[in-house]
Amino acid sequence: MSAFMSAFASLVGSLADLLQPLFQTASTAAAIILFTALVRLAVHPLSRAAARGQKARSRLQPQIAEIRKKHGKNPERMQKAIMELHAAEKVSPLSGCLPSLLQMPAFFLLYHLFSSSSIGGEPNALLSHDLLGAPLGGRWHDALAHGGPFGGQGLVYLGLFVIVAAVATFSYGRTKRQMAANPMTPAAGPDGQPVPGMGAMTKLMPLLSFFTLITVAVVPLAAALYVVTTTTWTAVERAWLYRDVPVTGGAMATAA
Repeated sequence: MSAFMSAFASLVGSLADLLQPLFQTASTAAAIILFTALVRLAVHPLSRAAARGQKARSRLQPQIAEIRKKHGKNPERMQKAIMELHAAEKVSPLSGCLPSLLQMPAFFLLYHLFSSSSIGGEPNALLSHDLLGAPLGGRWHDALAHGGPFGGQGLVYLGLFVIVAAVATFSYGRTKRQMAANPMTPAAGPDGQPVPGMGAMTKLMPLLSFFTLITVAVVPLAAALYVVTTTTWTAVERAWLYRDVPVTGGAMATAA
């Protein structure tokens, strides 16, 4: 693990050196943003596949509702018929989880890298780097202790909070409109009855983007930059991938 973290630290350092002529003292922060963009580019094909899968699942909702109506008294037959429909249409119910799951290691790598005082037995030189005076290994409570919310360091976090809030508001509005225009059939358990709590979870989903504010506040600034960058990327990517999905009403458009 130590050797792996040393290699990762070297990668971040190399990216920072590459960007130093353009970003000067903010080159390490820029390197983290570039690293995040490279990770998102790597998983973009999976995001495209997830979008196609979600559109396909939405198109299948009338057929799934009909199957549940037809086999409501026979849960085993109902579940088998739904699985057969998914298989026939080559739709995986779990495809949408893969992009998020594959990004988690990158986040934890950055979190660990900028939370460790030493890497490979040597002092972690990356902890001396900052973004506009805010240490990349510091947290929001550290910034509050050095000048308060409107001090030099506090303003860096305030800027990140504003970006996250703007992205979350955009995502919230778009998700709410899409869910209203394209209602999904409630998930059912083996007995054919709606899964308890799923209705509340569905209502909560559009609000999840706002929880990113908490993450940005408690993780090291380097990890916060990753979170803000990937959250913004996700909002733009989803707007592009789902551009043919009506957000004010109407039927689901056919996937490209």
